[in-house]
Amino acid sequence: MLSVLIRAKNEEKNIGRAIRSVLGLSDEVIVLDDHSTDRTSEVAKSLGAKVYRLEEKMSYAEKLNYGIELCKNEWVMVIDADEEVSEELRESIRKELKNPRYEAYKIPRKTYYLGDFLNHVWYPEWRLRLFRKGRVFFEGEVHERAIVKGRAGKLKGDLYHYSFRSLKHQYEKNMNYAKMMAKAMKKRGERFRAYKLFLNPLWSFIKLYLLKLGFLDGCRGFLASLSVAIYTFQKYAFLFELELKEKYQGELWRRE
Repeated sequence: MLSVLIRAKNEEKNIGRAIRSVLGLSDEVIVLDDHSTDRTSEVAKSLGAKVYRLEEKMSYAEKLNYGIELCKNEWVMVIDADEEVSEELRESIRKELKNPRYEAYKIPRKTYYLGDFLNHVWYPEWRLRLFRKGRVFFEGEVHERAIVKGRAGKLKGDLYHYSFRSLKHQYEKNMNYAKMMAKAMKKRGERFRAYKLFLNPLWSFIKLYLLKLGFLDGCRGFLASLSVAIYTFQKYAFLFELELKEKYQGELWRRE
């Protein structure tokens, strides 16, 4: 009745935890291996998952839509390799699928950060991850957005998120996302505005640290909120750089 679709790239240390968290909940686990160079595929296969290697360069949304078509069951759940379905969420899904009230369901995601879970910053991150096949498709180049045909409900129970291995890993990952977002923004015609370089990072920090009570997460909350502000700043800085490269048609960091 339920297929679980897992996206993965070089996740040999995480993929086992993700798969084990859905064993007994689903009768099909599909792993989309996005050009991994480690043992991601081998670990996934050893736990009974079907592994499909992505050969074409696709956007995040296109990968999801492709994976959904591979699923054989009526219901599909999408998770990432660095996520884990909690026991409460498993029971919530089992109960709901016996008599579904909606076509899709949002799930609260909870991030593990610097040795503990964040209870305010990034929580609850509601993510649409469970749906009837054919009722949801995804769009977007970097951060995918779910388009639902029908009503969506909410489930109890957290989806645990182990997104970062260290602060170094976090900052490197955020910088890569900032570069991709800047390219996506430029592609859709968004122009650089200086005020966004200053105000948007500040607002993102205030929103997480003060309005979402991130300060109650202590030092972890401060660092997490600040990291989002830095990511936001980088995103607009990279957009500015792209516009300058186009304007001057060449190298910006040395004189010819």
